[in-house]
Amino acid sequence: MTTPLAGITVLDFGQIFQGPYAGFLLAKGGADVIKIEPPGGEPLRRRVIATGGETTLPMAMLNANKRAITLNLKSLRGRDLLHQMVARADVLLENFSPGTMEDLGVGYDALKKTNPRLIYATGTGFGISGPDRDNLAMDFTIQAASGIMSITGAPDGPPMKAGPTLVDFMGGIHLYAAIVTALFQRDRSGEGQLVEVAMQEAVYPSLASSYDYYHRTGKQPPRAGNRQAGLSSAPYNAFPTNDGWVAIHVVTEGHWQNLLKAMGREDLLADPRFRTNTDRTNNMAATEAVVTEWTTSLGKSEVAAAARRYKVPCAPVRNAVEVMNDPHMHERGMLQRIRHPSLGEIVVPNSPLRLHGAERVPPVPSPKLGEHNGDVYSGWLGIPETDVAALKANGVI
Repeated sequence: MTTPLAGITVLDFGQIFQGPYAGFLLAKGGADVIKIEPPGGEPLRRRVIATGGETTLPMAMLNANKRAITLNLKSLRGRDLLHQMVARADVLLENFSPGTMEDLGVGYDALKKTNPRLIYATGTGFGISGPDRDNLAMDFTIQAASGIMSITGAPDGPPMKAGPTLVDFMGGIHLYAAIVTALFQRDRSGEGQLVEVAMQEAVYPSLASSYDYYHRTGKQPPRAGNRQAGLSSAPYNAFPTNDGWVAIHVVTEGHWQNLLKAMGREDLLADPRFRTNTDRTNNMAATEAVVTEWTTSLGKSEVAAAARRYKVPCAPVRNAVEVMNDPHMHERGMLQRIRHPSLGEIVVPNSPLRLHGAERVPPVPSPKLGEHNGDVYSGWLGIPETDVAALKANGVI
């Protein structure tokens, strides 16, 4: 047994969420991921340093199992060191604005001359070509440009962003997939390649139901809050309980019949208002009133337990603290408690990618800024320690 990506070396210039998450997945696959930051740290780390701290939970989550070095690409010596590392590496990933690495003279065309087998992966907002290439891109702005905000929120309210930073992470997932696909192709061709992922393109398929709504009706898909726009199911909403909320999604007539049993309302089986999904959709207010009368009489865990017994799709609406302590994910090893040298005891995720028969990489706390400069520059590249000290003194690392 071994790890799937053992022997693969990754130069990770990722910053904030998108790039670092791709690097995290690679590290959890067994790759040797070297996180490379400017001497002052990547943007997410700089924010912490500016307030007198060392790291944050997002930094600890996304940069676990990596080695960390510093490198100033604005210096000639720094770019020379990058070429030395590229000669020995398999992958370089970055999520800078398009053209950043090219402007420094270390874009793909320059680096592939040093290592024709290099997989160079770039994650951007809109891609490295096209009229929107140079538009500034953040998760929030891509949510707007991609259409996500247009369908999120209450029907009578303004466009809303989705709560999580889903665009950054979907971009990171696709960047990881592009890298692994390119490594597979390299095994066949012997050659490296440039791969790119645009966040706008990565989230496009997630609006499939909205595109279908427009295709069928010719109308702009509406905001529907927690209800389902277009091809409606009923009930489909978040319902109040006496201590919180639950989400209930009835898909089939069997689900509705089971829900009536869970609620003790089998007397409604023959009610013409609720007989079919179309009937329930046309009588949405009455349908939801029946469900709400039941849910508000119980706690959210009681509602969820009853729904589970009767096989009705339902889940309690949990907060972040409840999810971090989820017994199910802890038992499966997706979530683990570790002691971090800066943060104390924290909960960190494992990789959600499970390859049965392969070893799982145990969690290693995220490194401090430049923690592995000696390991990489002296141990890996073979630069004398006195020269590494001079590189630091001269601002190269």
